[in-house]
Amino acid sequence: VESPVLSEDNSSSLDLVKVFDLEGNGIPISDLWKDRKAVVAFARHFGCVLCRKRADYLASKKDIMDASGVALVLIGPGNIDQAKAFAEQTKFKGEIYADPAQASYEALRFVSGVLTTFTPKKTPVLILAIILQAGLKIIELYMEGYRQDWKLSFEKDTVSRGGWQQGGIIVAGPGKGNISYIHKDKEAGDDPEIEDILKACCS
Repeated sequence: VESPVLSEDNSSSLDLVKVFDLEGNGIPISDLWKDRKAVVAFARHFGCVLCRKRADYLASKKDIMDASGVALVLIGPGNIDQAKAFAEQTKFKGEIYADPAQASYEALRFVSGVLTTFTPKKTPVLILAIILQAGLKIIELYMEGYRQDWKLSFEKDTVSRGGWQQGGIIVAGPGKGNISYIHKDKEAGDDPEIEDILKACCS
């Protein structure tokens, strides 16, 4: 089944992407939804406090996903050790995979870089408002008990690539080319409505 929300070129490039489980086994990413439906969240990086909130946000509906036979998956742009640290710190109930090359992010064309997040079309006032809004989100999360892992956040690969990488969420499968829903984050903490995700995966 061809995806109604993803171009043929994007679907083909995903066939070449490999992610790694916590044991270090390489898996073609499309195998994650080849024989099942899956909600797949893409983190900014494994130390990101906003991504930890997203993990809980999705896991809170895992019982509904389980009842519909839908897998919950999180992929992060980092190495296996970082993925293990994320798993230990968050106790995330879904599956966790590492994408050291960020190949899945590139295939799905998730935005990355300061200039893609704060584009020249945005005025200095709007850029300041976005920064303040992100700061308020982080303060709220700290008040809720969430914490950024600064060690993971400042590792070389995260700073050079993952620090400005934006993620997203897809609903895919069954079938390698079947991606029925895609949300691309415009900036950090840009979570879609959970009802939209559940409608795509479980209705």
